[in-house]
Amino acid sequence: MTQRDTLKCVHEPFGDAFYYGPERLSSRYEDNLAGREDSGFTHSTYRTILDRFEREASEGKRLLIKDMAYYLFPPEASPASIAPSVGRVKRGVGTTEAVINGTTNGTTKAPYPYDTDAEPNNPTVIPRDTLGKFHFTFLIRHPRSSIPSYYRCCVPPLDKVTGFYDFMPSEAGYDELRRLFDYLRSIGQVGPETAGENPNEGSARNGVDLSNGVHSSNNVHSSNGVSSNGVSSNGVEVCVIDADDLLDNPAGIVEAFCKSTGIEFTPDMLEWNTEADQQQAEEAFGKWPGFHDDAMNSCDLKPRQHKKKVKSIQDENTEWVEKYGEKGAKLIRQTVDANIEDYEYLKQFAIKV
Repeated sequence: MTQRDTLKCVHEPFGDAFYYGPERLSSRYEDNLAGREDSGFTHSTYRTILDRFEREASEGKRLLIKDMAYYLFPPEASPASIAPSVGRVKRGVGTTEAVINGTTNGTTKAPYPYDTDAEPNNPTVIPRDTLGKFHFTFLIRHPRSSIPSYYRCCVPPLDKVTGFYDFMPSEAGYDELRRLFDYLRSIGQVGPETAGENPNEGSARNGVDLSNGVHSSNNVHSSNGVSSNGVSSNGVEVCVIDADDLLDNPAGIVEAFCKSTGIEFTPDMLEWNTEADQQQAEEAFGKWPGFHDDAMNSCDLKPRQHKKKVKSIQDENTEWVEKYGEKGAKLIRQTVDANIEDYEYLKQFAIKV
């Protein structure tokens, strides 16, 4: 966000459509029309968000979009079909149309499931050719850290600030992130090379051969080139960053990220202590109040003096009971345990410096 001369940062735009708009996938605000209207995003669709990207990219800067993978997925691993605003609705032979107003015969209903076609093997609501316009990288954090942090935002007193009054385990997002990651690799949009590794050595993780014969290049932007077998022939590097690695070695991880994505690294990226920096942060994070207070109150990213100590399960449970009670601690533990496997799968791809 500090490189305003070359980069335009967009913070979690797809949440507008996921939670509030006529194509909303989440049930969080389904029975809260006032909440959706207060958000200011009741008309946001996946198309309007993509159109925003086109407008802002036309200004000559590269877009850096930070978002949640689960905003592109129906919750609870439900089958996906393409969002109406970026696809076509099936109404019988000769009667296809895009209908995104969330009504049928005048009766309001939840928009999902959409009356649209699904794309083969595509687990998202965004068409493959649209996904192909993006250079994907992945940020992960251990569930034992992320889940309690998110739970805190969904219970008193912070829930009155965030507007999230219930903790929904489906919003953990690890399953969706892993499925997006695997889908992009399966079509060759990402990989086989991994950021920080020697491309001539190849690698295999979890029984998956990353040197699968699919050609990849280090293009800054992914494109839609597809080989005869339907697999993209120019995937960008696999670039996965673990939050703990980033906090232990900010300069090294950010420099490796920049190298993988074609961004020039400068040490001042790790400082945002000017009035202009703070104003931009407030504008970017303002629509999600309460979730980013620590980031908004910071001015730089320095290495932790001591690596984070891994607590025992017993110590974690004790801490969570003290903070959130028996019921809250039990729900946190269940959600953490349910997502560790997906986290550890993605962790094996993380950049090492």
